[in-house]
Amino acid sequence: MKILVTGGLGFIGSHTVVELQNQGFEVIIIDNLSNTSLNVLDGIANISGINTAFEKLDLRYKEKVQDFFKRHCDISGVIHFAASKAVGESVENPLLYYENNINTLVYLLQELQQKTEASFIFSSSCTVYGQAEKMPITEDASIQIAMSPYGNTKQIGEEIITDVTKVTNINAILLRYFNPIGAHPTAEIGELPIGVPQNLVPFITQTGFGLRKELSVYGDDYPTPDGTCIRDYIHVVDLAKAHVVALQRLLNKKNEAKVETFNLGTGTGSSVLEVITTFEKVSGQKLPYKIVARREGDITSAYANTDKANAVLGWKAKSTLEDALTSAWKWEQKIRS
Repeated sequence: MKILVTGGLGFIGSHTVVELQNQGFEVIIIDNLSNTSLNVLDGIANISGINTAFEKLDLRYKEKVQDFFKRHCDISGVIHFAASKAVGESVENPLLYYENNINTLVYLLQELQQKTEASFIFSSSCTVYGQAEKMPITEDASIQIAMSPYGNTKQIGEEIITDVTKVTNINAILLRYFNPIGAHPTAEIGELPIGVPQNLVPFITQTGFGLRKELSVYGDDYPTPDGTCIRDYIHVVDLAKAHVVALQRLLNKKNEAKVETFNLGTGTGSSVLEVITTFEKVSGQKLPYKIVARREGDITSAYANTDKANAVLGWKAKSTLEDALTSAWKWEQKIRS
C-alpha cells in the first residue's frame, strides 16, 4: 500500500516514515522544506535502507495538490503533518497559521473525497483542550477556547474533518499528542528547527552545546509545584509508532466510527525546571537559564490520560524522559560534529 506523508521530512513526519517502512508500507513524502532540510531524506535512507519517493510541494497551492493526486491515484492513506506548529509564532502571525494549517487541510480532503474510500490520520494536538479543567486530560474533556491561533487551527481542523467524514467515504483518526521530543536512536534523524528553536528541548540542547547563551524559562509563577509550566513529553519514536498503528486500524477497517480520537502521551507531567534538571543529569552539562515573563498563549499544565489509546489501539509509550533527552542530546552532538 502506498501512503502519503505530508510534512514527511519534518520532526515527527520523518520518524513516522521510518516506522511505516519498517512495517512494509510504500511511502511518498510531500514537504515544502520551510522548516526542514532535504538531508533528512538521507537520514531516513540510512535507517531503513530505502530511498523514499519525495516531492517538494507547497500544499497552499490548490492546483499543485490537484496535480499531485492525478499523478498518484493509487494512494491508500494519508498521514497529514504539514502545518506550522509554534504557539508563540502563531500569536505573532495568525494569518500565516490560518492559511497554512486550514487551507492545506481543505485541499487535501477535497482530493480524498473523490476516492471510493480513503484513510486519513490527522496530526492534532493537546492544545485543542486549552487549559483543561482536570488532569490528566481524557479525550472526553471539553474543548476550551483556544489559547493561541495554532491551537485554534487544530480545533478547526478537527471540526472540518468531522464534518467531511459524515458525507464522504473518508475515515479518519485524530491523534492529539502532547509534547514530542527526542530523536531516532541511530541519531540519523531528529528535531532540526531552522533559526531560533520555538520548542523547549531543541533550545535546551543547543544551549547545552553552546550555540545559545542561555535558555529563557517563560514564567515561574504558575500554580505548579516549582512555578513553571507542566507538559507531557513523549519520545518521538513512540509517537511515530502510534501513527502506524492508527493507520493500520483504518486500513483493516477496525475503526468503530467514521472519526476516532486518541490522546498520545506518557501520562506523566514534567515541569520546565524538571526537564532542565533531567537534561543536566543525562548530558553532564550545566545549563544556563533565566526566568523571564510568561509567554502569551501558554497554558499552566497539560498531561494525558492515555487509557483509550492503550486499550483500543494497543499502543503505549515506552520511553522515559531520560531516554528522550539522551537521544536528543546524542542527535545535537552529531549534527554539530
